[in-house]
Amino acid sequence: MNPIAAGIFQVSWADYVPELWHGLLMTLAYTVVSFVGATILGLIVALMRLADLRALRVIAAAYTELFKNIPLLAIIFVTYFGLTSVSVRLNVFEAGCLSLILFYAAYLSEIFRAAISGVHAGQQEAAEALGLGRNAAFLLVISPQALRLALPGAATMAVDLLKSTSLLVTISAAELMSIGRQITSSTFRALEVYLVIAAIYFALCYPLSQGLLWLERKVAAGTPLMPRRRRRFAIARSLLTEAQVTA
Repeated sequence: MNPIAAGIFQVSWADYVPELWHGLLMTLAYTVVSFVGATILGLIVALMRLADLRALRVIAAAYTELFKNIPLLAIIFVTYFGLTSVSVRLNVFEAGCLSLILFYAAYLSEIFRAAISGVHAGQQEAAEALGLGRNAAFLLVISPQALRLALPGAATMAVDLLKSTSLLVTISAAELMSIGRQITSSTFRALEVYLVIAAIYFALCYPLSQGLLWLERKVAAGTPLMPRRRRRFAIARSLLTEAQVTA
């Protein structure tokens, strides 16, 4: 082994596999729960920003500007430590997820708002002219087109949220960075430990970003995402091929 590598890597990692596995699962749990929550809240805020009622637009704009201009670390501290001052006690998982949801919903709301606004207004008018109600037109006509526009920004936010779970080390959230700190305390091998933790984050984030990029390209190319729509497209293509052969 290279002398430099031998000098750096001396931790018996086999002894810490259970802790690392637990930290990995907790990181994924924080990511999935927080991103789903942020997506739902972000969509609600985006629709409020586009509502006809001015009061809803003002509330949504205030929320967005507030959480876009406060550091995530400050939100984590307020959620976990600050709320106890008003008798609101959240456990670590609840506080961590709530912090990430509040923070990333503000950014996702802007992405969703821009995507919905990016769909030409004539699409809504055409759908209503065909007999669809306003809600049905939004769900069946506007939403699929807005999804294609929102996907790149939302994918970037998903990867960024995964990396931001490392900030939960400040409240000992038992995710990867917290486990890394515990291993460092017992081994005093900070460089080696945090290099390994960084490598694990890379192993999580890189495939995720590449997978989302692949999905983005598929959607941009018009590939149906739903199995039912894929079957319909396959039937339509086969019928078209048969018609061409017959002709």
